[in-house]
Amino acid sequence: MANSEILDIVLIAVAGFLLFRLYSVLGRRTGHERPHDDAAYRFQPNPEAPAAPAPEANVVTLPGAKAVDAKPTDPVAQGLLDIKLADRNFETERFLAGARQAYETIVTAFANGDRVALKPLLSDEVFHAFDQSVTTRESAKETTQFTFVGFKDAKIVHAALNARAAEVTVAFGAQFISAVLSAQGAVVEGSPTTVRDVTDVWTFSRDTKARDPNWTLVATSGEIA
Repeated sequence: MANSEILDIVLIAVAGFLLFRLYSVLGRRTGHERPHDDAAYRFQPNPEAPAAPAPEANVVTLPGAKAVDAKPTDPVAQGLLDIKLADRNFETERFLAGARQAYETIVTAFANGDRVALKPLLSDEVFHAFDQSVTTRESAKETTQFTFVGFKDAKIVHAALNARAAEVTVAFGAQFISAVLSAQGAVVEGSPTTVRDVTDVWTFSRDTKARDPNWTLVATSGEIA
């Protein structure tokens, strides 16, 4: 996967035991849950593209009609609007595309025990949790066979602007083939041939006033279907 295609998102998770130790990190909240190209994943439009005109608050003018209040009644839509008003470069579809790519990269790096790839994508707390899980696996001389099959779905289920911090929660429906093998090659968890359906709910956050366009993964939960 080319870094330039991953867009702009830098991705906190802790967890109990779900899916071949991946879910030992991804399976529960961290206590930080809030209603909530180079080495980074970023959501940033083409710098050469013309800047969109600044909207006038929450007002939309229709042909032949007076300006009307366009404040959404749906909390998710309202949250996305608030984020867009705080960060004019934010685009929902671009964000989702980057979130999908970031998700695949993180779970694959975790399965491979690739700390170098994980470090810039995770907060300190999340990296610590991932690192502990990888260390446990290494201490047991276990190895992981992992294949990311694809997504069944990815949708925004929560969005909010808290002061200057934008938070967007995405529910991912993904499919993995995964197995943890012992030092002797026996299957400890999972299956090297069976596709598993997995549901993960990840929350990303970004300071809308910061020059850094990176998003950080700040909370996850997940389950295997």
